[in-house]
Amino acid sequence: MDAGDLVAQLTRLGLTTYEARAYATLILRDSFAAAQVARQSGLPRQRIYDVLGSLVAKGLASARPGPQVKYAAIAPELAVERLLSERRQQLSALELNGASIVEALTPQFRAGQSHTDPLEYIEVLRDRGAINERFAELQRQVEREILVFTKPPYAKPPQENVEGIEVTRSHEARSVYEASIFEDPAVTEGVRRFVEAGEEARFVDRLPLKLVIIDETIVMFGMEDPVAGSEALTIVVVEHPSLAQVLKIAFNAVWDSGLTFDQAYDRYVTLRVQTA
Repeated sequence: MDAGDLVAQLTRLGLTTYEARAYATLILRDSFAAAQVARQSGLPRQRIYDVLGSLVAKGLASARPGPQVKYAAIAPELAVERLLSERRQQLSALELNGASIVEALTPQFRAGQSHTDPLEYIEVLRDRGAINERFAELQRQVEREILVFTKPPYAKPPQENVEGIEVTRSHEARSVYEASIFEDPAVTEGVRRFVEAGEEARFVDRLPLKLVIIDETIVMFGMEDPVAGSEALTIVVVEHPSLAQVLKIAFNAVWDSGLTFDQAYDRYVTLRVQTA
């Protein structure tokens, strides 16, 4: 075992690094002056008396008085046994303390289990950054299927949703878009990239709300103020399979009424020419 390994093993038994280095030096001869220990171990001279005094107090070294005090290590088998004995005492005290903590906390834990929030499966988000983070997290959780109603305002526009493209390539993905997406060329191009990546898409004139359904288990939808009609986003996330299944029925009904990308785009261009 080299000096570095020896010091590491001694510190695991409870010595500080300085104490371990000093002890590893003391065992090299019958006795050392403090300055010699500092020089040979590489410890700071201003700290050496404190370190050696600590070893003496722990019973791992002795101080020999004289014109110059000398320090000597006790035999390694005695030193290790004393360190182990100290560790055993500490462990025993910790076990007793741990048992007391368990005894004190168990009744509170059991009582707390009976108090649950009846709406803990509902999450409300208003900050755009938090909405984007949560949506990205939900996309990463998709195991089989993701269904989406997409309409403005966007927390993250389709052309910026890089994570969604990856999900589309590896999972079943269907989206219904509001036809207003064609009014913005950048959004239109973003949607086209999703379709090219394998997303099935339909387009309708108007969607009632923003909606995401994941694996018939989790839903994420936007709530618009019915009075003010605010553009501010309020997003609700609900983990509730029954709700997800009901909303999927609604999703499929809207899906069946939608147009394909090419059909919707041609219709948009035709209407634009007619109103020009």
